[in-house]
Amino acid sequence: MAVNLKEMKKEWENKFLNSGKFKERKDCFKTDSGIEIERIYLPDESFDYATKLGFPGEYPYTRGIYPTMYRGRIWTMRQYAGFGTAEETNKRFKYLLEHGQMGLSVAFDLPTQMGYDSDHPMAEGEVGRVGVAIDSLQDMEILFDGINLEKITTSMTINATAAILLAMYVAVAKKQGADLKKISGTIQNDILKEYIARGTYIYPPQQSMKLIVDIFQWCNENLPKWNVISISGYHIREAGANAVQELAFTFANAIEYVRSAIKAGLDVNKFGEQLSFFFNAHNNFFEEIAKFRAARRIWAKIMREKFGVTNEEAMKLRFHAQTGGSTLTAQQIENNIVRVTIQALAAVLGGCQSLHTNSKDEALALPTEESARLALRTQQIIAYESGVTDTIDPLAGSYFVEYLTDEIEKRVWEYIEKIEAMGGAIKAIEAGYIQNEIAKSAYEYQMQIERKEKIIVGVNEFKTEEKQKIEIFKLNESAIKNQIERLKKLRKERDNGKVMLALKRLRESALLGENLIPPIIECVEAYATIGEISDTLREIWGEYREI
Repeated sequence: MAVNLKEMKKEWENKFLNSGKFKERKDCFKTDSGIEIERIYLPDESFDYATKLGFPGEYPYTRGIYPTMYRGRIWTMRQYAGFGTAEETNKRFKYLLEHGQMGLSVAFDLPTQMGYDSDHPMAEGEVGRVGVAIDSLQDMEILFDGINLEKITTSMTINATAAILLAMYVAVAKKQGADLKKISGTIQNDILKEYIARGTYIYPPQQSMKLIVDIFQWCNENLPKWNVISISGYHIREAGANAVQELAFTFANAIEYVRSAIKAGLDVNKFGEQLSFFFNAHNNFFEEIAKFRAARRIWAKIMREKFGVTNEEAMKLRFHAQTGGSTLTAQQIENNIVRVTIQALAAVLGGCQSLHTNSKDEALALPTEESARLALRTQQIIAYESGVTDTIDPLAGSYFVEYLTDEIEKRVWEYIEKIEAMGGAIKAIEAGYIQNEIAKSAYEYQMQIERKEKIIVGVNEFKTEEKQKIEIFKLNESAIKNQIERLKKLRKERDNGKVMLALKRLRESALLGENLIPPIIECVEAYATIGEISDTLREIWGEYREI
């Protein structure tokens, strides 16, 4: 006799819950994205396993992009690092590698991100603060001194000046005698999210997009293992977006990049293999896991159904995850260890390809060596002690997780379709639509904290009055002065005639609309500075100013 689960559920509710004896803490439970959560979930009789899940390594990749996932290879543990000068960051890189880090991830300071040299008036007070200062190829050589670029993968969080930093990396690899066909890594290179969430843009959107397509084209021919872009939802989430918006706005940007590359004559079945993504891992454990699973399915559908991709490797969503910086609190910083562990576990259960775990003290300052090591150990314990890597997609089939995965996908498509109807991501950005949606989400989240509808331990509840003595990292101010002196010395000692000739060729190529990567590499190898190269393009393209 068939069991009627809905009737059984009604009987159960009448027996236990409608009597008033068992009261719930809230009238309504919701995820951070506002998805209402039911008391319990039952099997969905209409659930189509083959269509929605499939098997790992097969379309639609909900269960993972590789047939063996972590049973074959653990994710890359890629701790983000960069501060002060190239010498100091090089030491931190070697420290992390000695303690089991598998790949490098470079943070650059704001002047480097904005195309200013360390001695520029706009750089004052910012040199080496939020990342490493890189002014020229000389700094890049120091940054990777003693590190074999053929044997390590490097991720560089850089956007407006991504082409210049990539050129520097290539120049260092060539000096090492490396085979460029074997060099692997990622540049973030996602300028659209800068207009949305971060503000470290230089040029207007059209010219910025041209640089990105130039990188796609050049890497496709010269750096086949390089991820040409890391399309970032991370910073969109940090700006206040919820999980649904994080995916929706990231994919809207991704569609714009793919469309631009196809328009420039590139083959999506080829460059599609070199696209990667960067997502945030927040506290709402099950929603985050479902988000990552939904992301793979959505991207596979976009590539196959929207762009006609036939190459399976070009349909696969490869992503790096980082635990949520905005979730870290300055109060009771040891609590951040627990937060980061939960977030990292969600990223792993969601099937990330690489992961950065934030350090407990990052709400106060750059991490100390000890806290950076503890953050790395968090990943290692999850990987080697928890057992969660022994089977693939272990939460598949959970009534709740599958419901959340479907619901997130549905809501993401609604956003994507609305943005496409507006003319795409650039039009939506110019209209302020995406920025306004994020602002509304951020405001509502903060109001929930103010009203104590959302509890942040140690912040709006469970507070303590005790004063903590915390040892925080302090920048070496004398090293920053040395950075500026080294830059001035470089300008005197290099072949300035060669520099001027290379910058002239770059200017001519920009005016002619040619691919700019070869002339940028020429400038870099002549030891032109990041400011000189950026200023050459500023003179032609101008700077973007938000209205």
